[in-house]
Amino acid sequence: MDNILCRGSKRMMKLPTMLSHFFLSINSIPGQYDRARVFYLSDFLRINSAVAHVTDTILSTRSPEITIIQLKIRFILTQSDCSRIAKSVARAMATHKVGAAEFEIIPEKFSKCSPADLLVHAKQFNDFFGACPDAFAGLTRLWLNNMRFGELDIHNILSTCKLLESLRLSHCDSGFNSMLQLEHAQLTELEVEFGKFEAVELTCLPKLQLVGYKNWFNSHKYPLYFGFVRQLSKLRLAKSGSCSTGTLMFSQFLGNVPSISDLHLDFQSEKIWVLPESPKLLRPVLSNLQHVNLDHLPEGCDLAWTMFILEAAPSLKELCITVWDHWCVMARDEEFRKRNGYCEKADVEWKPHAPDFKHKNLVKLTIYGFQPDGIFVRFIRCVMEHAVNMAEIPLHDRKVCLRCGDLDPKMKCPSRYPRNADERMQIIEELGMSLPAMVRFLS
Repeated sequence: MDNILCRGSKRMMKLPTMLSHFFLSINSIPGQYDRARVFYLSDFLRINSAVAHVTDTILSTRSPEITIIQLKIRFILTQSDCSRIAKSVARAMATHKVGAAEFEIIPEKFSKCSPADLLVHAKQFNDFFGACPDAFAGLTRLWLNNMRFGELDIHNILSTCKLLESLRLSHCDSGFNSMLQLEHAQLTELEVEFGKFEAVELTCLPKLQLVGYKNWFNSHKYPLYFGFVRQLSKLRLAKSGSCSTGTLMFSQFLGNVPSISDLHLDFQSEKIWVLPESPKLLRPVLSNLQHVNLDHLPEGCDLAWTMFILEAAPSLKELCITVWDHWCVMARDEEFRKRNGYCEKADVEWKPHAPDFKHKNLVKLTIYGFQPDGIFVRFIRCVMEHAVNMAEIPLHDRKVCLRCGDLDPKMKCPSRYPRNADERMQIIEELGMSLPAMVRFLS
């Protein structure tokens, strides 16, 4: 591949100028709380200056006849470096020889930002943005981090970035309980992570295909409102639910987007925040659903409630379920959990509305975190009873996180995933499978 990963070394300057893909990056996020923070951050700022220098050199010396297919630049928000990068990119764009162009912009202080920090970062970005509009006008992807904008700032950004296809906002908002309204003719992907928006309103985004929202702030109202989004097909939602987290009723939440075909819900090993509803209410909004991924379901809880999706989504082809108490990202301190309203594990109530219904399109059920107990066996048998054309059931052990290895092993029950042929055959017999080849043990 003809990509460039810039690390500030002099040898980068000797690379040929005939390349068509460039990734110029500070490589990782500056550490803010290391004991040697001053030196650590200064190293990143030095590398950031090198990124600006290499960007300027490469873009100013290459032949204007050669098209840059992809240009991705990841840099820290410092005035002199930003200006140099943007001016170099703007000059290259003026030749009409730049295809996809992406900025990922990181403020100097990246973690544990105060409200004042967020305002300062937004002010720095707005100054940069206002000084270099030509560079932003040609961007196709933009990723902003840790900024608190004014009421019209994001609207102004989108108005200038007319070619923008992907927008990602991490820890960005316009203040507590602010409303973000989005309109854009070209945007196809939107990702929002954290932030303090009361809601994000997708007013008019005719080409939008994918929306991701992680850890929305407001607990009682819907995080997204769907306006004119006729091509929206992929929806990804992730939240660590507490006792006060509102429950999503898909019949209302997705009432205006029956085009969703790919749904990914991540519960982050905490409360289930969707309500199983009757197929009569849900079928109009889930009729086109083909792929569902239910991630980080809490261990030890019944899985039967997920059957409401099968009842209401006749076009569903694949269902993937991950059961995992991911301990290194969960809140484990009991006092902290009580203080912040975390719930104890509880089963979600569900009763089949049509006990004898048959699902003709589901062909694959994938389970991560499979354990040889009644919860999983009952669930698989239930799915098999209704999915008459099932062809494949891959069963995986718990997912592995290297950080979790630092925890006391006594805190977590060891996996009992079947390892040998006898254990696996016993599971197949418990499932009552007439075709053992359908079940595959993959861990």
